[in-house]
Amino acid sequence: MITDDKRRCGWCASSDLYKKYHDEEWGVPVYDDSTLFEFLILETFQAGLSWITILNKRENFRKAFDQFDYKKIAQYNDDKILELLQNAGIIRNKLKVYSAVTNAQAFLRIKEEFGSFSKYIWNFVDNKPIINKRNSLKEVPTTTSLSDTVSKDLRKRGFKFVGSTVVYAFLQAVGVVDDHVTDCWKAPRPPKRAL
Repeated sequence: MITDDKRRCGWCASSDLYKKYHDEEWGVPVYDDSTLFEFLILETFQAGLSWITILNKRENFRKAFDQFDYKKIAQYNDDKILELLQNAGIIRNKLKVYSAVTNAQAFLRIKEEFGSFSKYIWNFVDNKPIINKRNSLKEVPTTTSLSDTVSKDLRKRGFKFVGSTVVYAFLQAVGVVDDHVTDCWKAPRPPKRAL
């Protein structure tokens, strides 16, 4: 049980798993394609559900989806999809399972075009995280013009379940956007000047 006096963003207060995710992952810039793919797929499965539901099933997802190996997932056949749809450890939504395969294929096309998915996604922000100064959770939007633009481009490239809300959650998760509220211990602080 996490028992410290750290102030955190209010959304993670309900469980230690949430706090650990908040403290160690959420908003930390990710440049590794495998990790970016994992978050993208998890966010698509989260659509319409709570993020804690996904976190609770994350290890099951990793096992079921070959540790999110996008090359393998891009090759999944009907037998593998049927196996996934019978796996009670994950979200068994047929459209989302099929979209994981479609998205893996689209992910590979982006890697081929840009050299990496990381280059593609970070190019939207000129390779610099957007650091927001939100005073409360009420100020954190569910979509922005950036997520609208990325969502539109991903859909044009064949991705599924990547509406603007899903994309914004993805951008927050992988640190393209930092939305830690200002009184959170993880909120970026200006460097201290020497006296």
